Amino acid sequence: MRPSNKKIKLLNRSAMSAAVLFALYGGTSGVAFAQESGDAAPAASSSDQNIEKVVVTARRRAELIQDVPGAVTAISGAELEKTAIPDLTALTDTVPNTTLKASRGTNTTLTAFIRGVGQQDPVAGYEQGVGIYLDDVYLARPQGALTDIYDLERIEVLRGPQGTLYGRNTIGGAVKYVTKKLAAQPMLDAKVTLGNHGEKDAVLKGSIPVSDMLRLGATVGTFNHDGYGHNVVNGKENYNKDVTAGRFSAELLPNSDLFIRFTADKTVDKSQPRQGHRITNGPAPDNLAPLPGLYDTRANLYAVAGHQQKVTNEGEALLIEYTIDPTLSFKSITAYRASKSYAPIDFDSLNTPLFEAPSIYSDHQTSQEFQLTYTGSRLQGVAGVYYMKANAFNEFDVLYNALGGLSLYTRDDIDTKTWAAYTDLSYSLTDTFNVTVGGRYTSDQRQAAIFKKTYLGLAGSPTLGNPAAVGGVANTDLGKNDLDRTDKKFTPKVGFGWKMAPEHNVYATYAKGFKGGMFDPRMDLGGAPNTALSLAKRKGVNPEEVSTVELGLKSSMNGGRIQTNADVFYSDYKNVQVPGSIPTYDASGNVNGFAGSLTNAAKAKISGVELEAIAYLTSSLNVSAMYSHIDAKYKEWFTANGANLVNIAGSTEFQNTPRNAANLGVNYDWAFPVAGRNGTMTLMNSLSYKSKVYQTEIARTTGVASLDATVPGNLMLAQGGFSTWDAGLVWTSSDRKIQVGLHGRNLTDKRYKVAGYNFSGFFNTVTAFYGDPRTYRATLNVKF
Repeated sequence: MRPSNKKIKLLNRSAMSAAVLFALYGGTSGVAFAQESGDAAPAASSSDQNIEKVVVTARRRAELIQDVPGAVTAISGAELEKTAIPDLTALTDTVPNTTLKASRGTNTTLTAFIRGVGQQDPVAGYEQGVGIYLDDVYLARPQGALTDIYDLERIEVLRGPQGTLYGRNTIGGAVKYVTKKLAAQPMLDAKVTLGNHGEKDAVLKGSIPVSDMLRLGATVGTFNHDGYGHNVVNGKENYNKDVTAGRFSAELLPNSDLFIRFTADKTVDKSQPRQGHRITNGPAPDNLAPLPGLYDTRANLYAVAGHQQKVTNEGEALLIEYTIDPTLSFKSITAYRASKSYAPIDFDSLNTPLFEAPSIYSDHQTSQEFQLTYTGSRLQGVAGVYYMKANAFNEFDVLYNALGGLSLYTRDDIDTKTWAAYTDLSYSLTDTFNVTVGGRYTSDQRQAAIFKKTYLGLAGSPTLGNPAAVGGVANTDLGKNDLDRTDKKFTPKVGFGWKMAPEHNVYATYAKGFKGGMFDPRMDLGGAPNTALSLAKRKGVNPEEVSTVELGLKSSMNGGRIQTNADVFYSDYKNVQVPGSIPTYDASGNVNGFAGSLTNAAKAKISGVELEAIAYLTSSLNVSAMYSHIDAKYKEWFTANGANLVNIAGSTEFQNTPRNAANLGVNYDWAFPVAGRNGTMTLMNSLSYKSKVYQTEIARTTGVASLDATVPGNLMLAQGGFSTWDAGLVWTSSDRKIQVGLHGRNLTDKRYKVAGYNFSGFFNTVTAFYGDPRTYRATLNVKF
């Protein structure tokens, strides 16, 4: 579909704005340009300071980031360590049009949105809109995907549809963890962190070359802090952290053409459940007012079927790289991953059980990818095939304290089988102009077994701890023969790159993205499997599709002292899969539970501007900036209102998508010897801004009673525009073997909502989760 004249005018205005800002300054965050070296940033020693080049593998081959025709941000492991960034969520401050956060009520489940595209619900069956990769291995589920940063070479964030370069098609973008290869010499590295709120972190990593052919390495880490708040009823900590992680690597180098690596990793999160802050008053007769402490709670649910909160995530991968000749290489990526979570979710955050959900999630996946990469004098490209078989399983009770108490049990067992073939080729027509063509054919099969039944009482269902539970007829009982769909799609990509001057690269791309259809994992058929409603729900919802046009300019001027990236984009987004919940009623009109309301929003339009830059003003001073603007609007979203269909698009907002975001960073280096050892002191400051953010889609009245009842809670959960300030002081020895730092995050102690549950419409319950308060920490990193 071609953009409308209105959108073309908007893009033209955006491009002009970008050009003006570009000429004046340009922008990327203080950590957005990765170092080619895996060590700390170079010390400033002279006016002829060498600006290292940024090398990434966004297109499955090593190349300078300024040569990649697309919106890519890279952050080196050295910069991540130097700035003491704890996990991926901190990148939200510095990467344009990107939201990365802990999912509501969790510590290690990741919610990711890029350019308005993402998925907030972690229940089995919901596919991510942003792909998370660990060394080219796609992580099919969000549970455990938010890990502490350690043992990394860099992180790459790609914005826009990714299908012609990556194993799994993702429509919003991709976040890629790239771990370090083992050193050729014995290495031992220790890092200790101490901070307020009782923070105590330790990471120990080492490697050794057993022979000329074999290298072994391992990393272990423990990450801990006390709660930012407490349970005022039982004294338990809230927002605490208790995570242990480890990784083992074995690398085999039989000759210069063959590289084999086996890795295994495991993360265990035994933190207390992260309970929300109730915004609404409690029910009669107590009518408890919200607590004054935003990190405090009155929640009473801390176990699931006798298990305390715990998330385990682990995986193994085998990588084989073979250089066939100087221009052609082959790669095989074989992986297995699994996770299991016991998640006590207390929706009401009250000591009296009103509305709670003890939940168990488990999943496993096996994937295989084969790639061929060609790098000739004029033709470069990659071609590959990908296969993944995955299972996501969850079961949960929703304990509803009404009508004498009800336990609403749901079990989802969902299989995904997907295979794809893809290619991405770039050909240089001249020394300054190249064209790119690519395509992907994807086949996604999804089978689901969904069971839903109501039991009497609040003791739970037979599966989750109450074998004597008494229930009625199952509301939903469908097997994988009932719920089986396969979606197939070819998605193309075309583009060009033009080096209009030695310092400036212009690019333009058109790409389509695709995410397969799915079934509502909370579907409630009311025990009537042959109704029209049942037949419609059996078909599931349609696949999402997005078509994106992007125009960008990348520049590296004055010997690399000024580096700028700017782009404008326009996306036509169709069949957006929007999950939700609605109340169910008994024959007397009483609320007796809730059900899923998964639907397609037919059409949405998204356009935006993204600016990144860094300027090395002197050998000691660099200033960086980022600015992003996005205009994301639903155009058609039809829902039933009695016997009629109503377009509610005008009452909606894109969730987790601030209209404006910005970051300004200033770093200053100076020579600073300590105890006779030469070194460099670095003072870092970073100021970030986000405009208003909605946590759910329905923001205004729609004329549909069940939706309008949720509007007050949705507005309570919306976070107005806010700013945060981070700063650090780091000393690095000249041999880079010792690094000592003092770091502060959110130094103004701003309170801001990052997630929430809205059940205001039928349970009068609205709970919010907040970003971290002011934290400060001291770090010591020693390399032996």
